[in-house]
Amino acid sequence: MKIHTSAVILMAASFRTQAFTGLKNTLSRLSRQQKQTSRIPLAMVSTSVAANPFLDQESLPRFASIEPSYLTPAVTELVEKLESDFASFESNISKSGGEKDVAYEDVLPALERMQFPLGYVWGVAGHLQGVKNGDELREAYEKNQPKVVTTMTKFSQSAALYDALVAIEKSWEESSGQDDFYTMQKKRAVKNSLLQMKLGGVGLEGKEKERFNEIKLRLAEISTSFSNNVLDATKAFSLDIENHESVTNVPASAKAMWANSYKTAMAAQGKDVEVDAESGPWRITLDAPSYIAAMQHLPDRAIREKIYKASITRASEFTKVEGEKVKNNIPLIYETLKLKYERAKMLGFSNPAEMSLARKMAPSVDSVKDLSNLILDKALPAAERELDENTAFARTNGGEEYSEDKLEKLMPWDTTFWSERLKESKFDLKEEELRPYFALDSVLGGMFGLVERIFNVDVKKADGEAEVWNPDVSFFKVFDKDSGKHIASFFLDPYSRPADKRGGAWMDVCIGKSEAVGRDIPVAYLTCNGSPPIGDTPSLMTFREVETLFHEFGHGLQHMLTTATVGDVAGINGVEWDAVELPSQFMENWCYDKKTLYGFAKHYKTGEPLPEEMFEKVKEQKTYGAGMMACRQLLFGLLDMELHSNFDPEAAEKGGDTIFDIHRRMAEKCTPYSLPLDEDRFLCTFSHIFAGGYSAGYYSYKWAEVMSADAFGAFEDVGLDNEEKVQEVGRKFRDTVLSLGGGVEPMEVFKMFRGREPSPEALLRHNGLA
Repeated sequence: MKIHTSAVILMAASFRTQAFTGLKNTLSRLSRQQKQTSRIPLAMVSTSVAANPFLDQESLPRFASIEPSYLTPAVTELVEKLESDFASFESNISKSGGEKDVAYEDVLPALERMQFPLGYVWGVAGHLQGVKNGDELREAYEKNQPKVVTTMTKFSQSAALYDALVAIEKSWEESSGQDDFYTMQKKRAVKNSLLQMKLGGVGLEGKEKERFNEIKLRLAEISTSFSNNVLDATKAFSLDIENHESVTNVPASAKAMWANSYKTAMAAQGKDVEVDAESGPWRITLDAPSYIAAMQHLPDRAIREKIYKASITRASEFTKVEGEKVKNNIPLIYETLKLKYERAKMLGFSNPAEMSLARKMAPSVDSVKDLSNLILDKALPAAERELDENTAFARTNGGEEYSEDKLEKLMPWDTTFWSERLKESKFDLKEEELRPYFALDSVLGGMFGLVERIFNVDVKKADGEAEVWNPDVSFFKVFDKDSGKHIASFFLDPYSRPADKRGGAWMDVCIGKSEAVGRDIPVAYLTCNGSPPIGDTPSLMTFREVETLFHEFGHGLQHMLTTATVGDVAGINGVEWDAVELPSQFMENWCYDKKTLYGFAKHYKTGEPLPEEMFEKVKEQKTYGAGMMACRQLLFGLLDMELHSNFDPEAAEKGGDTIFDIHRRMAEKCTPYSLPLDEDRFLCTFSHIFAGGYSAGYYSYKWAEVMSADAFGAFEDVGLDNEEKVQEVGRKFRDTVLSLGGGVEPMEVFKMFRGREPSPEALLRHNGLA
């Protein structure tokens, strides 16, 4: 989610969880949770705070002052101090007189305080890697990554720490009585930490331990390289169009975006050129807003084909070589899979998927497949009907080049274009007609109005109260309405910036709530890649961009509205990965609620509300293409699971199935109507599983969607027009799902809210697949 993990999860989402884990999760914790540990006396950090803004950790990061050159001295200083402090810590807990003498307060809270300074630095660096990427930062990040990984590995493999946590857990087993929430948090934190340490190799010794740590370090390096290759390959492609016929009937907003892209590119070369949105030239890139608009609206099949193939071959053997540095992720994928299988077997698992599921809700690979197949049985027939309808429409309206004699079937670069035309025809509504009603500022106002209604919080803009990394970024504060107390804050970075910002949308943690380090006001990063403003025209969003903003804000709400105070389980920390998408996907549902939508759907020039008939068409469109969309998501999830549970990367090098054979086999199951081209290298940009936190976890989107749809069903049950009841259910959602964080197991949290376990019926109904 798509957390963050860009993804993130969060990458959409992405990059989260607790301490005592392998590097991928170590970085997650450092980028989220250890930043949670922040009100540390400066004397404990450094005497050179004024000289190095990374070391000024009293408040929010000093983005205006931070430079890549500051990273190495900050990391070097803090690693030395952390290793020294931890050695003393291990010595102290090893000297305890017995199990009864080991106190929780002397262990996990002490670790939070100890780890925070380095976590703060590394978290800020990781965030800037995603939103302000550059050669100097990359070099500094890659140089320091091994130090951070090696140091954090000492925590996950400390026998003294493990024994202390076991002793604490054992002492609790002997107590009786009902636990209060604070005690539940501590127990979950200890339980999660023990599991993460087991998965982090605490039980290994000698050469096996040494090899395990080599794998951990190498996987971290590969992940960074994979992500950088995707960003570089995406930036490397552009296509200039000067022929007016090639952009016939393309929406004005798309032409303006492409014209602005051309003008910006020329300016970067020192050329001052006159560019007009209607007359061009136009530059199309593989950045999401540009690419999506091209596939939806360009009438020229040949141009669409070129752009599509450029996208699916990024970061592969087809990518051009810059100097001697090859931007090819294929070797990195094989190496990643080899190392993950080796690591899993060292810990007693049959495969990486089993290892991944050890810390998720889903009990087994089979359970993931069972849910996927249940949805696929409903989605695939719908998808095939949808494609047949698209094809018939293209043959009727596309002219000779779409006749059966000339074209056996629609190609991948055709389906999106004709799906958009069919949708316009069916609903008599074009995306371009909606955009003027979705100006970013209005959408934000409506979204904030929604959370005021249902969660009883006020969101207020606070620009100027925090330093930002780009002028596009805004800063907000969240207040509890009853008390008036400032309870959280967040940064919003809403627009795409192809030059230095990775694609996708994600929520990440800037500061987490933690009693141990005196942090009571959590702070989030919300990052999107939406349509930027052009000239005097504000950012006019597509409806999908509106949904994405609501999605990421949902992640942010779980982080910001937590009442958990134990850092390891506050907010999204400690929440099983396949439950973490619940609040984000839940929030998307409100985009189709009339009262919510009319809270922001106003024409940016006239202030007139969205016409009633257009709103009805928006609702009708909700399930349009739901079959193909569901099959696409199921393909990604099952492909991920197959690669991590039933693939032999060693055999692939000896003539066995390749990763692309697995892709095709899974497509034959999930999307048989649209098999990948021979040159399709989608896997080379599948950052969720190779550079994010979703390996053997992409299924989480559907797993959590079952819960999110059912949760929204609670509001539907009382009637969305029954304001009093909606507010009552909303408060309950805040007090459970958004409040308890990882302090309570997610299934128990859901049952506390809904009164029962989740059912897939609401999901199928919402998607028109019931």
